[in-house]
Amino acid sequence: MVKIRLTRTGKKKQPSYRIVVADSRSPRDGRIIENIGHYNPRNKRDENGNDTENKTFVCEEKLQEWLSKGAQPTDSVRRILVKLGIMKPETPTLKTAGKKKEEKK
Repeated sequence: MVKIRLTRTGKKKQPSYRIVVADSRSPRDGRIIENIGHYNPRNKRDENGNDTENKTFVCEEKLQEWLSKGAQPTDSVRRILVKLGIMKPETPTLKTAGKKKEEKK
């Protein structure tokens, strides 16, 4: 299965990530198929908590191409894409809505 996921780059204690398309069996920083963007979680923020510098980039054409081919984004990539407004957030289904409460009991 092909996944759209993050690979870590950057120095120690200063992470930055590339958004890549890779086989799900390959290691995190292993062989990739295509690089489609990057994400920097250490963006500078103002008093309200909003990003002052947008250091996240995704090539939407390549992303849509891979999604149409059946590539699945990981949870972290999905959250980034929802934040950018590229994807819609998933609404919980009836089957998964109360699942966590049942597991705790």
